[in-house]
Amino acid sequence: MALTNKPYNKLTNQELSIQISLSGLSFCILQSDTKTVTALKHIDFEKKLNPFEVLDKLIHVFDTEGALQVSFNNINVIHTNELSTLVPKPLFKEACLADYLKFNSKILKSDFIAFDTIDSNDSVNVYVPYININNYIYEKFGSFTYKHFSTILIERVLSIEKNADDTKVYINVNTTHFEIIVTEKGKLKLYNTFEFSTKEDFIYYILFTAEQLKLNPETLHLILIGNISKDDELYNIAYKYIRHVSFGKRLDNYKYLQPVEPNPSNFTLIHSF
Repeated sequence: MALTNKPYNKLTNQELSIQISLSGLSFCILQSDTKTVTALKHIDFEKKLNPFEVLDKLIHVFDTEGALQVSFNNINVIHTNELSTLVPKPLFKEACLADYLKFNSKILKSDFIAFDTIDSNDSVNVYVPYININNYIYEKFGSFTYKHFSTILIERVLSIEKNADDTKVYINVNTTHFEIIVTEKGKLKLYNTFEFSTKEDFIYYILFTAEQLKLNPETLHLILIGNISKDDELYNIAYKYIRHVSFGKRLDNYKYLQPVEPNPSNFTLIHSF
C-alpha cells in the first residue's frame, strides 16, 4: 500500500527500507543506480515495547544516524507483527477486513486495518500496521510504501520455489518468533508464525507442523533463513531431529559497501526494494 503526500524537494538515487517490530528495528539504504547497499543496520530493543515506545526509538534513530540525514527517492516501511491473515483473492471483500482478522488475532475496534495483494498466490494479506509509525513517516517524508513483512517473505519464497517439484519447509528466524512457510511443487501450502523462548519450543512447533501436514522428518527439506547461523543452538536442535537441514540464500544481486552477515540474514529487509 502506498501513501502519497507531497513530492520530494530533491530526488536522489537512494532508497530507504525500514523494518519495524516491537522488539527491534532495521534499516537498509540502497543506491539504486549502482545497485549498492550503502547502509544496513539492526537495532535490538532490551525488551518488547509498545508502538508508542517504538516510535520514540525510531525518531531517535532518524535524529542520530548520519546515513539517514539525506533525501530518499523511495521509502518502504515493513510492519512486523503477528496480526495478519491470508484470504483467497476470490473470497476477499474490502468491507470485511476486521472479520478476517478477528478469528485468529486480538484486534481493537480502533485498529486501522490494511491489506497487500499477493499475486503469486492469488491471495490478499490482511493486517494491522503500526499506524503511528506510518503517520510519522508520512509527516517527515511524504510519499512512501508500506507492506506487512509476511507479504515480502511469502512473495520471495514463492519466487525461489516457482519451478520446484518437491516440498520445502522454510523457517524464518527472529529473536522471539519465527515464521514457517511450506511450499509444495512451488505453491504455498501453509504459512504461520510462532513465538518461542527456548530451543525446545522452536523444534516442537516445527515437528508439530510437520506432523499435521504428514511430512516425515527423515525426508522433508528444512531451509533456515533469518537470524540464525550454524553455531546457533536452534540449528543444532533442528539438525538433531530433521535429517535434511540447510541454509537459504537471499539470491540478491546487490553490492555491499560494508561486510554483511551470512546469506540468510535480513531476508525480508533486503528484498523489500
